[in-house]
Amino acid sequence: MADAMLRVGAAEAQRNFGLYQDKALVQPVAITRHGRPRTVIISIEEYERLKCRDRQVLITEQMPQQLADAILNAEPPADTKRYDSEAQ
Repeated sequence: MADAMLRVGAAEAQRNFGLYQDKALVQPVAITRHGRPRTVIISIEEYERLKCRDRQVLITEQMPQQLADAILNAEPPADTKRYDSEAQ
């Protein structure tokens, strides 16, 4: 979903809900209240794609060795060193 998010006021969205449902099939539609985004309409396909990205639990004994090695050898990005002082 590469298109920019369309923003529309709540009253406008209510008046033309069918139109914004159709637009949400190709791009997310942010519904605003007092100029601030409050909710988003997205297609069912996009919702299901995002749901698939939810956290997955892996049993370590069943984890592929390549993934276990990658986790064990992972290093934080260099730009995160600026937060090291917060750990104390």
